Amino acid sequence: MKKILYILGITAVVAAFSSCRGGDDFTDSIFDTDIPAVDETKATYPFDKWLYDNFVVPYNVDVKYRFDLSASDLNFQLTPADYNRSQLLAHFIRYLFYDVYTKYAGEDFMKKYGPRIFHFIGSSGYSPTTGTEVLGTASGGVKITLYKINEMKPYSEDVNYTGEDVNILNENYFHTMHHEFSHILHQTKSYPITFGQITSGSYDPINWQDRDSVWTHQNGYVTHYASSATYEDFVETLSCMITDTDYRWMNRIINAASMGLRQGDKEDILELIDSLEINLDDPTGHWNNFTLYEESEYNDQTGEYESTERYVLDEHRLIGGAYQVVNKEATAYVAQYRYKEFRKFTSFKDDFLPWVEISTKDELTGINALLKKLDIATKWYTEKWGLYAFKLRHEVRERQNAINDYLKEITIYELN
Repeated sequence: MKKILYILGITAVVAAFSSCRGGDDFTDSIFDTDIPAVDETKATYPFDKWLYDNFVVPYNVDVKYRFDLSASDLNFQLTPADYNRSQLLAHFIRYLFYDVYTKYAGEDFMKKYGPRIFHFIGSSGYSPTTGTEVLGTASGGVKITLYKINEMKPYSEDVNYTGEDVNILNENYFHTMHHEFSHILHQTKSYPITFGQITSGSYDPINWQDRDSVWTHQNGYVTHYASSATYEDFVETLSCMITDTDYRWMNRIINAASMGLRQGDKEDILELIDSLEINLDDPTGHWNNFTLYEESEYNDQTGEYESTERYVLDEHRLIGGAYQVVNKEATAYVAQYRYKEFRKFTSFKDDFLPWVEISTKDELTGINALLKKLDIATKWYTEKWGLYAFKLRHEVRERQNAINDYLKEITIYELN
């Protein structure tokens, strides 16, 4: 703040001094204005010119794809980003990020609030201390650094991006971008403090990476990292809403609801699923054929497994045209209940035992906490910014579905 005030103070003095010499005419600039904005002598000129026209001119954004040691995190051993993949990612950022926000927030939104620098790194930022991998960082609401550029599917004239390729784009880059951009937005306009009060007692900034998905969801968080701090929870909630697949969301909802529901949760769950545009009746969806297990721990004194009252959802994978359970050791569990459809899961009745019951326990978080957080985050997005998270999700998915048509329109420049 002191620096900003200092600069403004100098500007005011200069303006006042200039106004006293009102009869003077403007003279030519003391700088050489003949120097082109893009160096035509460089081998990378065609791509540099494209960046200038598509990022610098409309948004005042610098895309740093050349390795810049001074702008890099010296705690990691990093490699430069591949030239052709950098071009491809720049196209995707324009198509799946800038154009999306511009469509729904207007021409000036990204000009005013968007990041000013994108920094591409070829390798990942791996921390041997915590065993975590950094996919992206934001610096002061100005710069977003993206890692693992060299793991992108490379471009060719006959390239075809599959659904799995798009998922990798989301996981490695666009989830991070929406996450970091949401940081920029909430640092500009604060979100309600009530958000962090919902699960205030379980944030852990030190050991969040040791938590698994089941614990995360059953305690009201969208991801492990969301449980590290309130502000990370907030931006993770928004980013997941925009970029996560139907599978991830249904896995999250089932896990979060497995410990019990509160009155009214069922209707809110179905409304959320509808807003996410998930087809509950999709015969290939794992949510129409899943198994819940009651987790147990072995008691050395009794020689028996004892329930921990923690319900675990089997992970399903598409194998041979059908979803199948993989890597489950049934000996570690004392009970299992299979559901043929999600609607049955939320009906509070089962052929064997009531599983998902209405609960009034104060300590119950899970889906109730998750629903409250989603409600606060989406209202903030709309009231503060005029943005509708579910519309952004829909727009992103529509563009991703048409990504191969988009790839036919772009040009990737080869180095001469």
